[in-house]
Amino acid sequence: MNDDEDFTEFAGSCAERLRTTAFMLCRDWHLAQDLTQSTLTKLYLGWRRVRQADNLPAYAQKVLVRVYLDHRRRRSSTEAVVGAVHEQGYRHHPDLRLTMLDALAQLPPRDRAIVILRYFEDLSVEQVADALDVPASIVKTQTRRSLERLRGLLAADQLALFA
Repeated sequence: MNDDEDFTEFAGSCAERLRTTAFMLCRDWHLAQDLTQSTLTKLYLGWRRVRQADNLPAYAQKVLVRVYLDHRRRRSSTEAVVGAVHEQGYRHHPDLRLTMLDALAQLPPRDRAIVILRYFEDLSVEQVADALDVPASIVKTQTRRSLERLRGLLAADQLALFA
């Protein structure tokens, strides 16, 4: 199998998960698609080196988070997006899902990335630290602080969310 076929197979298998993670980070399907495409482009450009990674999906997640954080640092990332947000495939209690996403949106970008990678992508502390290029102690501290803040933000909906 040549490099292009190998990359195409990899991209096809992980693109949906990357797009879902990107949406959870930014809450905009169009931006999530752009972040996913930027991530796949970066992976493709370095594919000969990238394919040597021990865990390609984890490496792709790491690249996605860095692309997202780079986007947030740019001044243009604060522009308002017009239009409706449609989260595909979510059928159970969409109002609670939106409540959780609203609360997540109130966290700073890196804290949001930590919570999403730890609890929605089910990565370990070490994997998140590696993805964000920070010490594990920062991930633990920020996770604790972010969860405390989320508990406060979700206090009124806590019974429904965690039932």
